This record gives sequence, structure tokens and C-alpha cells, in this order.
Amino acid sequence: MQYLVPIGIGLLYALLMSLIREPHRRRFNAVMLAGAGAAYLSGGGLDGWEFAFAALMTYVAYRGLDSWTFIGIGWLLHTAWDIVHHIKGSPLIPFVHDSSLGCAICDPVIALWCLRGAPTLRGLFRGGRGERPVAIEDRTTGHTIRVHDDVIAGNTGMTGGPRKRD
Repeated sequence: MQYLVPIGIGLLYALLMSLIREPHRRRFNAVMLAGAGAAYLSGGGLDGWEFAFAALMTYVAYRGLDSWTFIGIGWLLHTAWDIVHHIKGSPLIPFVHDSSLGCAICDPVIALWCLRGAPTLRGLFRGGRGERPVAIEDRTTGHTIRVHDDVIAGNTGMTGGPRKRD
């Protein structure tokens, strides 16, 4: 049970997060990663290294605003930090001795989901990576480009309207 519950929590996290549409899902997960990076600050089990790790995770989370790969790497970094805390005997939750171990089991599940592009539940069953890319032909150049559904729908997060043709 000690190993199955954290795996279930990781899967539940991925399932619930897949309900958020892109690009908001990626940005929300970057914020969650930044919070996870600061989770051990109050315990101080590794003294000043806690601040260095929080700074590293803040940078990785910032890069994760635009990259699922960075978010996945961040969760793997957090896994390593969980293992260090478990070995040192400085758990994430002070009154739950194996809380860091549980976190070290849960985090790679989330990382794998992120490294796959954080697919939705439907995308997982489709076998896809994240949002499904669509091929569009650029009539001005004749080149075929691949974009995601959100770009077609106008949900790029960029401001300004479509460019006018000359």
C-alpha cells in the first residue's frame, strides 16, 4: 500500500490536470512545480541548500511556462530531492515519516505524463502526445506546417489579431 497510493495520487493528478485546456494546463503545472520546489523550505532539513534548490526549481518552472519537457525535468529533480530528504530523515510532512518517500514515488508518475506532453485522458487512449498536431498548407509559400488545435482555434496566448496581407 505504501507504494501503490503514491502511484495512484500521481495518476489522479494527471487525470484531473488533463481536464484543464491547453495552454492553461501547461502554465498551471509550471506554477504547481514552482510550489513543489519550495515545499521543503519550512523544514530546513538541508539548511541553505533548500534555498538553492528552490531557486533552481523556480528557474525550471519559469522555463516550464512554455515547455512540458522542463516541467517533466522539474518533477524528476523534485524526485531526487525527495530521496535525499528521505535518506537524511527530514520528511516533507514532519509527522509522516515516509512522506518524502511517497512523494519520490508520486513525482515520477507526474514527470512521465509531462514528458509525454501531458495528454488529455482522450489523448492517452488515442495514443497521442498532448494536443494533436494538425498539418496546414501555407498558400503563400506552399510549405506545409504543423500546428496544434489551440493555435487553429486562436488560443495561442498572443495578443493582437491576425496580420493583414499587403
